[in-house]
Amino acid sequence: MLCLDFETLLTDYLEGVTGFETNRQMAEHAMKCPVCHETLSAVKSTVVACRIASVPEPSRDLDARILQKTTPQTAMTCEEFEEFLTDYLDGFLPANLYHRWERHAAVCARCTELPGEVVRSIGACYTYISEEKPVPEGLHDRILQATLGTATPREIKAPWTARVASRFRLWLDPLISPQLVSVATMILVAVLVLTNTVSADGSISGVYDAGLALAERTGAQSQVLQQQMNLQQTTPPPAPPPQKQNDDQNKDSSNGGGRPETNGHKGR
Repeated sequence: MLCLDFETLLTDYLEGVTGFETNRQMAEHAMKCPVCHETLSAVKSTVVACRIASVPEPSRDLDARILQKTTPQTAMTCEEFEEFLTDYLDGFLPANLYHRWERHAAVCARCTELPGEVVRSIGACYTYISEEKPVPEGLHDRILQATLGTATPREIKAPWTARVASRFRLWLDPLISPQLVSVATMILVAVLVLTNTVSADGSISGVYDAGLALAERTGAQSQVLQQQMNLQQTTPPPAPPPQKQNDDQNKDSSNGGGRPETNGHKGR
């Protein structure tokens, strides 16, 4: 057997899929050829080491580094990373940006520790916010000295023009506000219609007087209707006239008396 044949059949020989004659030739050649014997020993040692060795877990940034090398257009810059940091912590980051953000955090050494620092800062703020700090002595005096130039507080008023403008805006805000425009328009139209149709003199007081007069007429009519209904309920129904009963009796007697004459006339 040649060395080339030995190397070709070496994998099958180690896996035990070759025949008896081939196994014998492979063993004889390995005993005779020092080079092939060393190759056989190295391959056996490597197979055994691979079988007993544990498979290492991929690193955290392996996927990010592969994508950065293969598709660099999907990478995120440090400025974009900081811009989406708040959305990431709040859980509002879309899926495509979320994966790009995490890949950048795994690859970039500058931005890796930034999320943890922000979270720790927020936690510290929530911890300190519940602790009321005492006001340093003389703080108010220093504020007044820095702002007013004196430690004695005094009343400061805005100019009269600014006060008039503020009062004017306060009056106009309900009318200019978009939410109240439709309501104001409807009220104005209703006032115009009522003053032109209901009021006699075209004033709002005339509308009020007309409304009072209409209410009085309506009340009087309701009282009259109520009295009529009460009279109908208390008055008994009239008895039937006796004339109708006499007419019925006369009709029955006339029919009874004429029937024999008719029969006698037919007999004749």
